[in-house]
Amino acid sequence: MSGKKYIFELEIAVRDYEVDVEGIVNNANYLHYLEHTRHEFCRMAGMSFRDMHARGIDPVLSKITVEYKSPLRSGDVMVSKLDIARRGPLFVFHQDIYKKDGTPVVFSKVSVATLENGRLSRGDVLADAFRKYIGE
Repeated sequence: MSGKKYIFELEIAVRDYEVDVEGIVNNANYLHYLEHTRHEFCRMAGMSFRDMHARGIDPVLSKITVEYKSPLRSGDVMVSKLDIARRGPLFVFHQDIYKKDGTPVVFSKVSVATLENGRLSRGDVLADAFRKYIGE
């Protein structure tokens, strides 16, 4: 695998219904894998999306870029990896997916803005909650 730094990893198995007629995972499902990884990271870090929403905090996607490298197929197991940085008011997730053998599947960059009580904010509450994980 690459020399990139990651702070969180999640193993995910491809489910049969995620595969299209070509026998590969449909491209839209990778967005679900990336989202699931972010949600699990937040939960592990002590601030689940349910907890955030109950406090009036809602992270929302601002931008996502995905570079597809190789397809996944039914029965494959992937390792979804994540790192997080803060760029002004945005949280930037560098998320990559690899097959278990290390073959790159997806490289992505996800920018997330924060709403607090329905208003755009700098995300300081989340920055404080994730302080020990945020890289520069």
